Amino acid sequence: MNIKRAAQVSGLPAKTIRYYEDIGLVRPLRDMNGYRVFRENDVHKLAFLGRARALGFSIEECRALLELYADDSRASEDVKRLARTHLDRIAAKIAELQSLQATLSQLVAACAGDKRPDCPILADLAGKRASLPAGKLPP
Repeated sequence: MNIKRAAQVSGLPAKTIRYYEDIGLVRPLRDMNGYRVFRENDVHKLAFLGRARALGFSIEECRALLELYADDSRASEDVKRLARTHLDRIAAKIAELQSLQATLSQLVAACAGDKRPDCPILADLAGKRASLPAGKLPP
């Protein structure tokens, strides 16, 4: 099948498919006129990559997952280790975002949001200590 059909079946844009080919994640055949010819296996890999990327796996992690998927003698512990490492990074990012949310929430709550020029949000961004109401200190 051609790239347009492979894109439809896999759910990935043709540009992404070309990129995955450029970096060696998929290797479609070429016909006599140079056009890509995607086999069922190629489209399956593309759908696999789409799902893995949607779960936030990096390109290199996707490469490793594809290798593990293709290896019938793989150990599931290797797959789990890779997924656990990714999950730990996600948990750390969530904690970081929650901290950012808490800080920004405090700053927003401390800002009067009126016609006066003083603003704890801008003061914090500028690295200055703002005069905040009691109990509203940013972390």
